[in-house]
Amino acid sequence: MNESHSPSDEPPSVDTGVAHNARVWNYWLGGKDNYLVDRQVGEHVAGLFPVIREVARADREFLGRAVRFLAAERGVRQFLDIGTGLPTVDNTHELAQRIAPESRIVYVDNDPIVLTHARTLLTSAPEGLTDYVDADVRDPDAIVERAAATLDFGRPVAVMMLGILNFVLDTGTARDIVRRVMAAVPSGSCLALTHPTFDADLGGEGNAAAMRFWNENATPAITARSRAEVAAFFEGLDLVEPGLVPCSRWRPEAGAPAAVPQFGAVAVKP
Repeated sequence: MNESHSPSDEPPSVDTGVAHNARVWNYWLGGKDNYLVDRQVGEHVAGLFPVIREVARADREFLGRAVRFLAAERGVRQFLDIGTGLPTVDNTHELAQRIAPESRIVYVDNDPIVLTHARTLLTSAPEGLTDYVDADVRDPDAIVERAAATLDFGRPVAVMMLGILNFVLDTGTARDIVRRVMAAVPSGSCLALTHPTFDADLGGEGNAAAMRFWNENATPAITARSRAEVAAFFEGLDLVEPGLVPCSRWRPEAGAPAAVPQFGAVAVKP
């Protein structure tokens, strides 16, 4: 069983009595940065939706493939990772700087527990730079303004939005966030995005009961979206092959899991 943290390990603003997504996700990935309540809720959700651990792993593996594609094949040297989550192995800066040590990465999150772990994210190859911005995804203008201290918005930027827009419950607001961030980056920039779905052809119908339980017992509230709703986030961008697919099937490597109810795609700003 994962080790428990003492409340003294975290700042006073962290509520250790209510499950939180960053910590539950960490638990599903086999991490130790979680509390008993996170494990209890995580286990209950897994009982309602057994594929959730596969979804978590598939999303993390998508991050690796997407960053490697963007750095190695697209030549991107700047990454804006919005909705960082808790650090684990092969974080965005490690993946990018392994290919191009001069890469610059800005992580964005507003979760106090993530902030306490930011020092793990602030390591960098000597040739590059890594920074952390404490900001809410719902304030894209602040994100861009603060990230500009590290990133050059006159050069292409890879915007990473993995598993974050599902916490923006209003679809119109979520679309506006993407539009505003992508409007701030130049031609040749990219958007990498993952998002859960209820779509039955991917086994997503089990998500409904799991998300109802989550929204009654954990924070922040979450939603899923249809293929069409997720596709709309890429409006005005050119999808990279194979397009919008289950994140486990985006340029899969040998031994990749079957399709999971979590869409993933990478697109380029023309």
